[in-house]
Amino acid sequence: MAGLPIGSIVLVGGVALLGFVLWKKRIAQEEDEEFALDMSIDNAFEAGTGLKKFSYGELFCATNNFAEEPKLGEGGFDGVYRGFLRESNSYVVVKRISKGSKQGRKEYTSEVKILSRLRHRNFLQLVGWCDNKRELLLIYEFMENRSLDYHLFKEKSLLTWAIRHKIAQGLASALLYLHEERKQCVAYRDVKPSNVLLDSNFNAKLVDFGLARLVGHGKELQTIVLAGTMGYIAPECLMTSK
Repeated sequence: MAGLPIGSIVLVGGVALLGFVLWKKRIAQEEDEEFALDMSIDNAFEAGTGLKKFSYGELFCATNNFAEEPKLGEGGFDGVYRGFLRESNSYVVVKRISKGSKQGRKEYTSEVKILSRLRHRNFLQLVGWCDNKRELLLIYEFMENRSLDYHLFKEKSLLTWAIRHKIAQGLASALLYLHEERKQCVAYRDVKPSNVLLDSNFNAKLVDFGLARLVGHGKELQTIVLAGTMGYIAPECLMTSK
């Protein structure tokens, strides 16, 4: 009878020790993954030619301390702000992501890797970046006429057919370049109005390459996992994955 309490204590202690070991192992694994992701982000930025590294203070002032008023939108992992750079006397778009969001950081890494290799008039230009201790920021050129979904669903004035045709041509040109005109095909996977920005002349600029993947031409495209936004994915893809 005396052995029962002792056995229970030993059992509880063993379970607690096992839990502690597994917890430490998970923490170490997460730290390794985070280090690998940081290295991947650093390599991606180094590969991006012509990108400027901004200081956090510079972007903090440019966006009015990341205030709500210049905020342009918010995605699943980030906030998007309008900023004004006094040095260049120009407006920019600043995308902000917390370093605690691993999925968001992975998408940013993918975006920088791909955008650093692409050169096309119908892609939004990446200007620079900032790596702060708590967050990662990407800086893009500013689009005066906002996004296509703003004009389709929120703006009171309608787009003329000539402008709609111009936007469709620009988007088609961007996708043709990604699919056919490069040695390595890019599967974009997230075509929707909010990812099409418009400059002062209503030229279309494709943005947000977080879900894009570099693949070879031909059969390799069939191995890409289905991704995108519900409502904009072709119905046959949902039913057959093709």
